[in-house]
Amino acid sequence: MSLHQRARAHLDAALRGLAGLRPPADSGESADIVARLHRVGDELVAEPEPSRFFPGPVPMRLGAATTGDGGFPAVVPLTGGTHLAIEPDARDPRVAALLRALVVRLLAAAPPGSVRVYPLDGAALGATFLSLRPLVEAGALLPPATTDAEIADLLDAAERHARAGQDAGGTDELLLLVAAAAPQGRELARLAALTHAGPTAGVCVLVAGYPPRSVGLAPPPLGGTTQLRLDPRGYARVGDPPGYPFSADGSGLAAPVLLDGDPPAGAVAALAERLGEVHRRHSAVDFADLLPARPWAESSGNGLRAVVGRTGREPVICAFDDQTPHWLVGGRTGAGKTVFLLDVLYGLAARYSPAELSLYLLDFKEGVSFTEFVPTGRDPSWIPHARAVGIESDREYGVAVLRELRRELNRRASALKRHGVTKLSDLPRDGAPVPRVVAVIDEFHVLFAGNDAVARDAVALLEELARKGRSYGIHLVLASQSMSGIEALYGKTDSIFGQFPLRVALPGGNGVLDKLNEAAGALPIGSAIVNPSAGLAAANTIVQFPDAHASAERVAALRHELWQARPPGSRPPAVFKGYESAHVEDDPTYRGLVPGGRRPLALVGRTVDVDLTSALFPLDATPGRHLAVVGTSPVGASVLHAATVSLARQHAPGTARFVVAPLVAVADEIADATTDSLTGAGHPVTRLDAAGLREEVRKLAGQPADGAGRTFLVVYGMDGASGVLSVRDENFRSGLDDLQAMLRQGPAYGVHLLGWWRGLRRLSEDIGGSSNRDDIACLVALNVPGGELGMYLGQHDLAYTPRANRALLVDRHDQRTRLIVPFVRPGYEADEEH
Repeated sequence: MSLHQRARAHLDAALRGLAGLRPPADSGESADIVARLHRVGDELVAEPEPSRFFPGPVPMRLGAATTGDGGFPAVVPLTGGTHLAIEPDARDPRVAALLRALVVRLLAAAPPGSVRVYPLDGAALGATFLSLRPLVEAGALLPPATTDAEIADLLDAAERHARAGQDAGGTDELLLLVAAAAPQGRELARLAALTHAGPTAGVCVLVAGYPPRSVGLAPPPLGGTTQLRLDPRGYARVGDPPGYPFSADGSGLAAPVLLDGDPPAGAVAALAERLGEVHRRHSAVDFADLLPARPWAESSGNGLRAVVGRTGREPVICAFDDQTPHWLVGGRTGAGKTVFLLDVLYGLAARYSPAELSLYLLDFKEGVSFTEFVPTGRDPSWIPHARAVGIESDREYGVAVLRELRRELNRRASALKRHGVTKLSDLPRDGAPVPRVVAVIDEFHVLFAGNDAVARDAVALLEELARKGRSYGIHLVLASQSMSGIEALYGKTDSIFGQFPLRVALPGGNGVLDKLNEAAGALPIGSAIVNPSAGLAAANTIVQFPDAHASAERVAALRHELWQARPPGSRPPAVFKGYESAHVEDDPTYRGLVPGGRRPLALVGRTVDVDLTSALFPLDATPGRHLAVVGTSPVGASVLHAATVSLARQHAPGTARFVVAPLVAVADEIADATTDSLTGAGHPVTRLDAAGLREEVRKLAGQPADGAGRTFLVVYGMDGASGVLSVRDENFRSGLDDLQAMLRQGPAYGVHLLGWWRGLRRLSEDIGGSSNRDDIACLVALNVPGGELGMYLGQHDLAYTPRANRALLVDRHDQRTRLIVPFVRPGYEADEEH
């Protein structure tokens, strides 16, 4: 009963208070004013036409003003240059509800896509905006900034927006900065400065908890701000808006205001659905967005810049310069890593001419990432900036490209010294500019697989290029699915990756970011985190990038446009296709061979180097200038065929004699093709079996050929003659003795052996053991184990792993060892057995 009585007394007191606010009953003028205010207020807060929204302020309803003659909408002007400050912060439920209502109303009133909302909620850790989550998911609202670092980042973005608007003399996009609680210290001063930025800055600030209740210095004054305070009875008192006074004396609205509550959940959901569709349409990035208005119009003197995508409606530009010389790109399979790289490369190629930019592109996976940069059978065009392109590259080819880049670095270092400068940007550009180099290595972890000599060479080269490249205009992009478990990089991770400040993390690419930065885990396909601070979470920018494959027609048109604009005399890039066999008939050196050269050259394949130079062996008069192909693979017969027909092209008909001995069945067909090719070119050919070979070797062991010029002894399956050659005659001399004499003396009088042995041990025994291994100076090793080959050559650190479509060319006289793609007869590729 006592509680009821106290409640009744409280209600009576409230009624008496309200009665005190009511004007005299005969005050018709007051009632008329309230009615007019109601009509005007209703008209003001009606949904504005898009043409009315900018550039002037938009009336926003706060709640209902209360008088004795009724109520009317309490309205304040908002948007660019006019702001609202509320004394309690959003931990007061009424303030939180008002902020949410204002955000929803402003988004609903504005033309779609014309407002960006940056929420700050350090006081409630984002809870203030929790009911607006559908708008966050729709892209109309950023996730609330709750930490000091996140708040600082949002203020950075707001300041950039304000400067851009002021520089342009205005903006058609409003940035709504909503602070659920006033930040402290320097960040509050920054927020206050934004309120003074003026209408052209396009920033509107809603700040709760201002002025802050702190002891000490007075808070920085706000500019162009309406102040709202809550009285003990729960009503709001609204101060005069700047430039729009409610009162003559500046005291504000002379009526208490009952603040509006939360917008209905259904209204928020409907607005989110509408704005989400607009956001998706506006945020969709087209390939054309990455391209400059005019191709090849920019200089690379101070660095390279490329549009990599958009964040919201703003383009995101990344650079290759002194601050971000190298990039690290990571993402799981299917995350769009190849698409992102193609976007960047096409953007660079469109922005800079071949005189300003050179590209070296390596792909170590089973894919065709960079095929469209090179001429193909279907399309003869290529990107004129490309210098070397590796598709399904060998690790050795990757090392060859890194060595070429180091040679280029050393050449540039010499040029800089001559001009007395220390970096490329200071080099005079009065003559031909020195192009910046961008080397992209996709699935780079393959290059460092294992801990062998190839991996160690790659690490050393990469470390040097990463450390020195920025000064000489050589920039690296390393891309991979994973950054962990790379054995060859143990102990080198910091020294190498520390030179890669710009990180791009696609979905699942957290490995390229700081250990505490896990933002890439939940990214959708088509987006990435761009981070210029070595992956620190505070520097994240989420970007959307287009799918170049989805714009195939536009990409093809751009490629042809660039190709047709290529400088006169441009050469297509050197292309290494790791899966492709090599044919001697396609070799440019072979096609250029003519009779009359100084010394004949035996062509055996293409070297795995940047330019895929012809792998050849000169046959001069030095003892031991013979060729041995070793390995059980039938490719050995094809290599022997290529060497023989290339020698034939260098001799006029009748000036060289060819002796062909097919001693193993697997080589019969190719030996027949070799014979047909030789006779077709007008050369005399003698066919021998094992017994005939024994007699021929005896003749050639100590006397020159009978006036026939050079003699080439071509033996398919030399081990097939071992039994015959090992037999001794009545003078205890064997065919092997004659063979060894011929190997030492034959080159002096124009006799050279080209033989295929199917086993390294048999080769060693036939030539008299390891002490005589220099008697055959050239060795093409096919499927011979690297350890066994190293023991034979006396090179215990030989790094060679036999595999299909590869061979090792060893020239013992020149002390050179090179990985090659051996020549194979067309149609015999399927016969490889490694």
